[in-house]
Amino acid sequence: MTDCQHRPRAHRGRVHEEFIITAIRKTLTATAVVGAVLAGTAACGTVEQVSAGQKLDQAFEKLGKEKSLSFELDLDADVATLKQLDAGTKPEPGEEIPDEVAKLLSGAKISVTVESKKPITESGQKDLTGSSMKVSTPSGDLFEYRAVGDFTYLRSDVKALSQVMGTPLPPADELPPEAAGLKKVIEGQWVKFRTDELEKAGRKFAQEPGAAPSAAPSAAPTLDAGTQKKLLDSVREVIAREVEFTTAQGEDGAERITATASARTLLKELLAGIRPLAKDLPMELPAEKDLKDVPDVKAKADFTLKNGALTEVYVDLAALTENAKVKKFGLSLRTSTGVTPVAPAGATALDIEELIGGLFGSMVPGGPFEETGASEGTA
Repeated sequence: MTDCQHRPRAHRGRVHEEFIITAIRKTLTATAVVGAVLAGTAACGTVEQVSAGQKLDQAFEKLGKEKSLSFELDLDADVATLKQLDAGTKPEPGEEIPDEVAKLLSGAKISVTVESKKPITESGQKDLTGSSMKVSTPSGDLFEYRAVGDFTYLRSDVKALSQVMGTPLPPADELPPEAAGLKKVIEGQWVKFRTDELEKAGRKFAQEPGAAPSAAPSAAPTLDAGTQKKLLDSVREVIAREVEFTTAQGEDGAERITATASARTLLKELLAGIRPLAKDLPMELPAEKDLKDVPDVKAKADFTLKNGALTEVYVDLAALTENAKVKKFGLSLRTSTGVTPVAPAGATALDIEELIGGLFGSMVPGGPFEETGASEGTA
């Protein structure tokens, strides 16, 4: 063991970029703490430290052996808190976060399920047999997709989304006959696309203008076994020095393990430990000067285990906001054994390029449907 110690339309379209960027920065800071803890157990320290670290290691190892997994991501913040955070960014007059956006963010939940032929930790894209994602609010589901077999199924509350974005949509009954597919989307019905065609269209719309067509996506960068071990050992050593673990009994026999660390110090130490491996990593590491905006405060994450299985992770983000008025602001992740995604009955097959042209053309400022109704030939 070592080292044991009513706003302008253009502004509405970008959904208040400064607020979103700030929120992402704060969230990523806290997530870094969680990610570091997930990477391994404390290498040395008190009996409680070692025991808690080992339990977390075993819980995540158990999750990784599952072939089907579901999780739900939930932002724990009310509308008033989000408005306070937005005010802290000092937005220009007219660029404050709209009440409808704050309400959507405060009540939204993201549910994801993944099913594979292999254990999750050993799976690649080709091993997946089904997946699904749903974004919901107290008022209902906003968006849902399911990938089953050769098809991807989609449905969404387009009307609710268009209201939040501040872009009008034409009434479904005013669309021309050739826009029958778009009508079903607007009405919130299930539609389906061949997954290969969906991927092909995605590459086409994502590529730079004038670039040669891409036949297939490039392989995702990977780490070799040797680099993975060095990375894990480095993170474990930093965790042993910088993260404090405590345990407590929760309700219904559950056990709560709390990991606490100085956000800025932990990130600086992690980067210092990882930097010697930079040339072998598939990403560029931030420079030390990039950490100057990271709050110098204690960050905390709570892990709930039941019968040795991880059921929830809660990251307390309140301190990271550096806003004394913010008392409750967090991010929770709940896990469970996955439910097999199934193809919804009665889904209508659509052409993806036709849909993208019609749907996005109707929602962006100046699109063919904006304020003037549907244009002939748009689908």
